[in-house]
Amino acid sequence: MSDAALPTVAEVRAAAEAVKAALDRHHAAVERRSGDEDPDVYAAFNELAAAAEEYDELLYDRYDEVTPFEIPTPEDGVPYTGPAEPAAFSVLIRRDYAVVEPPRLIAQAERVAAHDRDAELVDDGGTAGALGVLFGEYEPDEIASRYKEFGLEEGDSTLWIAASEEVAEPGEWLNSPFGHTDPEDVLHRFDVSTVFDEDADEFDDGEDEGEDAGETTEPGLTRA
Repeated sequence: MSDAALPTVAEVRAAAEAVKAALDRHHAAVERRSGDEDPDVYAAFNELAAAAEEYDELLYDRYDEVTPFEIPTPEDGVPYTGPAEPAAFSVLIRRDYAVVEPPRLIAQAERVAAHDRDAELVDDGGTAGALGVLFGEYEPDEIASRYKEFGLEEGDSTLWIAASEEVAEPGEWLNSPFGHTDPEDVLHRFDVSTVFDEDADEFDDGEDEGEDAGETTEPGLTRA
């Protein structure tokens, strides 16, 4: 950036004052919040994030300096604008697995089928049929805790808690169970991925070898 295009000192100072004002508004909204999902708190949070991002950009452009804050971007999540007092909610879960040992998966399914008359191994005894047998026998949470026994490897997973103003009618969404969730109705979101471990490793490159970054899973609309 050329010197002519640099923000002025006054512009940077004005941006800093805007952050201070937004911080005060956010603190006031938190103090008078009506509940955990108060829309005024969300609005004040977004205003503070926008003001901080503006200041960070101007500070960098003028002085080649940055703030210590991580500013959320639209890719990090969508602000919640659903009902403040939801009458119902949906839990949407996606867990990815890789079939790394097909013979082990099929053997487990054959073992189940041998002891359960209702568990029929179809599709020529391949992995597709084996998955049908195993998920018919075990709860998804049990498979998640024993995935290695079934020749599987964990991938990414996500859990969404989506609010609604009324309970759905029986069978109402069965034809498209995951197609009607508005991201703005998601109260909380919990993501698990090895990509977060990689981010932590990059952060720890300059740390002492004895320190452990640990794991965090943050509720809300940001990545864990």
